[in-house]
Amino acid sequence: MTGVSRRAVLAGGAGAVLWVGAGRAEAARWTGRRSANGWPVLDEVPVHRIEGSDVDVPLRGGDVAAVLLHVARRFHYEIDALRAGEVVGHTRDREVAAPYESNHLSGTAIAIRPRAYPVGVAGGLFPHELAVVHAVVAELDHAVAWGGDEGTPKEGHFHIAVPPNRLAAVAARVRAWDAAPGRGAGAVFAGPG
Repeated sequence: MTGVSRRAVLAGGAGAVLWVGAGRAEAARWTGRRSANGWPVLDEVPVHRIEGSDVDVPLRGGDVAAVLLHVARRFHYEIDALRAGEVVGHTRDREVAAPYESNHLSGTAIAIRPRAYPVGVAGGLFPHELAVVHAVVAELDHAVAWGGDEGTPKEGHFHIAVPPNRLAAVAARVRAWDAAPGRGAGAVFAGPG
């Protein structure tokens, strides 16, 4: 026996893989009038409370807010409780490290714990947490895209991935879940068995 456990070797190897795989994402200025998902860039948006938490987040109103708040609530209830300052929504800062970050300019994106899940780093979520994320994206008919699926990942990032006419039906379904006892975010755990 060498005194070095198998777990220590695996943990060290995983850390090295993450460090090597974490390429530096260079910021660029987004100059478009629309964000990468095609929605118009906005100067101001309303602030919304993530139900069940003490977290407020600025988002485009209406269907966008209904859907992204559902995503945030599912994260809060099924992955880890969110605290004030841990969710970024709309911004006017046009510096983006990846094109999908421009979706914050249109109020159609959230970044949960952006310092914990930075651009270019994968492997920050446990398997049961990944199962929840994939279940949320699937239940919303992929109207929301997850940053972990991007070529340059950002595992805390979620954005609207469809135009307004496709989002309306998904938002209506989310509102119906929220109105029915035992149906909305936090009512049913969607993780593995």
